[in-house]
Amino acid sequence: MINGRPTPVGPPDATHSPRYVNATTFARLPRLDQVPRADIAVVGVPFDSGVTYRPGARFGPNHVRQSSMLLRPYHHMLDLAPLTEFQIADAGDIPVNPFDMAETIESITQGARDLLATGARLMTIGGDHSIAFPLLRAVAEKHGPVAVVHFDAHLDTWDIDFGQCHSHGTPFRRAAEAGYLDRDHCLHIGIRGPQFDKADLTADADLGFEIVYGEWIDDLGIDGVVERMRARLGDRPVYVSVDIDVLDPAFAPGTGTPECGGLSSRELLAILRGMAGLNVVSADLVEVAPAYDHAEITGMAGARVSYELISVMAAHLAGIAPTPPAEPAMRVATPPPAVTAQGRPRNTAQGRPRIPTQGPPGDLAPA
Repeated sequence: MINGRPTPVGPPDATHSPRYVNATTFARLPRLDQVPRADIAVVGVPFDSGVTYRPGARFGPNHVRQSSMLLRPYHHMLDLAPLTEFQIADAGDIPVNPFDMAETIESITQGARDLLATGARLMTIGGDHSIAFPLLRAVAEKHGPVAVVHFDAHLDTWDIDFGQCHSHGTPFRRAAEAGYLDRDHCLHIGIRGPQFDKADLTADADLGFEIVYGEWIDDLGIDGVVERMRARLGDRPVYVSVDIDVLDPAFAPGTGTPECGGLSSRELLAILRGMAGLNVVSADLVEVAPAYDHAEITGMAGARVSYELISVMAAHLAGIAPTPPAEPAMRVATPPPAVTAQGRPRNTAQGRPRIPTQGPPGDLAPA
């Protein structure tokens, strides 16, 4: 017993049981039916009938599970062992109907409600991004309107796709309209590439979203992004939604709508860790399409993103806001010269344009 609660059941010891033996759950964790309760439930939603380009994300949950075998219990950056200090369990998949969006929305909503009613937080693995709408419905029923931080190359606040109001491009518009979002505390991170129209950005801002564009990441730096993210989210209950295409295709080729110029996996993981201490009540990871993956690159990225989100939720459950270990002194270097060895300007005000002081509607450009 730990603090009057049953000792958590973690994954098997990988030094005694090979990772590829009986590897059918996320991080080789127990199934939900094998433990009395779970602090965090990992659940799959294998649905991709809301995609508008390349299909295949219905196979994402099991691909991410298969790619999660190398995850280990202790997180050295957060000084926490989420997989053994808390009860994390794999709840399997929520049933879906690939031919009926309306029925699937109801099924996902009810499945999420049932899991949330046990006291668990959810780490959901999709599936396409349309699943975020019913998940937000269930979370908002429990917590009230939630702050949302949405990592994606795309806004996903469009109105209609092919005459349909529900698709992977519309979930946050529908959720905002339904009152599930706290419009004063919502944020996109990683938006990049061409838009349909400038009006898309205005409409997005009207729904309550501010934006940290992918094109700004180099200039802001990870600390700058985290600072803006935490300021926007405040002390509200937070829902985190990660579309794997927020990563550059070099780091996540296995997705349905890839966009060049994205975050690196290291950048994304560091920004996610920056939420430690916030009240992240549930999260999703979507749009992993294994048919386009290579050597589990995208699957491993999805598994590690899920692990980081589980760790952030566990940190809040532990009542701590960890401070990452200081970098070794040997890595503190003298600022580089203004030009590279090849004579090209570095990232300075003279080298290339800085972040605009005023950007499109909804931006978080520094004043």
